[in-house]
Amino acid sequence: MPYRAMHLLGIEPLHPTEITTLLDLADRYADENRRGIAHRDVLEGMTQINMFFENSTRTQASFELAGKRLGADVMSMAMQASSIKKGETLIDTALTLNAMRPDILVVRHPQSGAVDLLAQKVNCTVLNAGDGRHEHPTQALLDALTIRREKGRLHRLTVAICGDIAHSRVARSNIMLLGKMENRIRLIAPPTLMPSGIADFGCEVFDDMEKGLEGADVVMMLRLQKERMDGGFIPSEREYYHRYGLDAEKLSYAKDDAIVMHPGPMNRGVEIDGTIADDINRSVIQTQVEMGVAVRMAAMDLLARNLRAKRGQEAAAREVMA
Repeated sequence: MPYRAMHLLGIEPLHPTEITTLLDLADRYADENRRGIAHRDVLEGMTQINMFFENSTRTQASFELAGKRLGADVMSMAMQASSIKKGETLIDTALTLNAMRPDILVVRHPQSGAVDLLAQKVNCTVLNAGDGRHEHPTQALLDALTIRREKGRLHRLTVAICGDIAHSRVARSNIMLLGKMENRIRLIAPPTLMPSGIADFGCEVFDDMEKGLEGADVVMMLRLQKERMDGGFIPSEREYYHRYGLDAEKLSYAKDDAIVMHPGPMNRGVEIDGTIADDINRSVIQTQVEMGVAVRMAAMDLLARNLRAKRGQEAAAREVMA
């Protein structure tokens, strides 16, 4: 199944073969990035606009770098000082963007569904860089690429996702992607950080770290999303680390060759011990950052091909009508 989508808004609508197509191309880009091979012609003549309504360092920098490596004209808008702050609606922003005629729009927004709304209103391809608690598709794809390169496969693995499941769009996207690829998914968190109805996703649920990590191939730690918490979800960070922070003792319950992941930014001494995060034999956190650029290059490449094909068909139809 070729990748025919015009947007990348989430993992949910993707078929496993579409995921594999994306990862295969990203795998090639990752290798070529390491060799310093440029692909300036892929997005040559196309304009990429990054709109981040939430603060971001890794994701925004990764998308910028990906676009520039493919030859796009990249512009990042300072949304914290934009007309949105002056009362402009998201639909008015979409109309303004249409007048600028961009080709690729990368959006991060604090409200779930906002990126999907923009995609319905603009005449370009849209990539979701994270919307509320909904999804973060490119993070799940880069995590998948990291796992596949480290473990040699992306199926029939036991993956433990630990931490703030309730507020995490990263967890949601990873649960869907890893589930599509026939993996065993374990979710580990205190009951206050576990969303209701999570068992419907086909995951195993644990509130005991040691039991949840037993025999795991992959240990994926999540950041405490304190900016999305409006109550006392944990007694204290010290108590949270004692029960759910990843240290050498807890990690010993996973397989000896288990890899450790974290989407960043990390709270050392809260979600993960610093020595574990920096362990070059177990931690693949820096590899995740590297794979992020390759995955975003692949996504924009495939979407740009579809956009050009669509515009070509529309131009041909106009000529026939004329």
